[in-house]
Amino acid sequence: MKNKHTYYTPTGGLPPQSQLLSDRAIFTQAYAIIPKRVLTDIVTSYLPFWQKMRMWVIARPLSGFAETFSQYIVEVEPGGGSEKPELDDSAEAVLFVVAGEMELNIEGRRHTLQAGGYAYLPPKCQWTLTNNSEQTLKFHWIRKAYQYVDGLAAPEPFVTSDQDVAAVAMPDTDGVWQTTRFVEPSDMRHDMHVNIVTFQPGGVIPFDETHVMEHGLYVLEGKAVYHLNGEWVEVEAGDFMWLRAFCPQSCYAGGPGPFRYLLYKDVNRHMPFIRPQN
Repeated sequence: MKNKHTYYTPTGGLPPQSQLLSDRAIFTQAYAIIPKRVLTDIVTSYLPFWQKMRMWVIARPLSGFAETFSQYIVEVEPGGGSEKPELDDSAEAVLFVVAGEMELNIEGRRHTLQAGGYAYLPPKCQWTLTNNSEQTLKFHWIRKAYQYVDGLAAPEPFVTSDQDVAAVAMPDTDGVWQTTRFVEPSDMRHDMHVNIVTFQPGGVIPFDETHVMEHGLYVLEGKAVYHLNGEWVEVEAGDFMWLRAFCPQSCYAGGPGPFRYLLYKDVNRHMPFIRPQN
């Protein structure tokens, strides 16, 4: 199926010396905005056992910031990749391709993912990744320490795509607010969901959601105005938002085209206690 969607991808580089310093970047105790303009060459990172890659880290577990997940935007040049990409056996992951072509080998099975391609990788999964194409591969890599539950097996790995999963309209919205769910919400094996949310022009979240789930939102397409913890902020394709648990949040998508974002949230587990030290 032909992909009808577009996905913003950062290009790096450095702004000219003549550019204004101020931007929309903000870091608060309730939320943070990392605008696309700050994803430059000088803030890239690298990983062991990878070749011809670099990445932007847009979320990491940190006191006063993301607590449950990390998120990278990874670039892999032609011929690059890794035979040993994940070093933590507790980590589960979602890979979402935004540009180029990925050759993904999961437990001996080979998959080719293009823009819109989606892979879930459970903890202790054996996988490798290469870019055998002539174009740069770019993808999101979202990681979380999997929370095991006695009596529940960890999920199986799977591969799908944005094109192959039908979006579901939210109730009473006439289709202007839709969610593409890659995991069945009632599947208790999963402790995180990474979905795509789509608003047509004029669509809104018509109240300040205030809930326990932590969010990472990367804007894939379009623009909108968000109401976060009592403040209005504008976001557009290429921007990343971190929203702390219980941060009040609503939005208005003014157009002219669809507003879409990749959404992380932690789900389906008891709330851990902060226990006193002995």
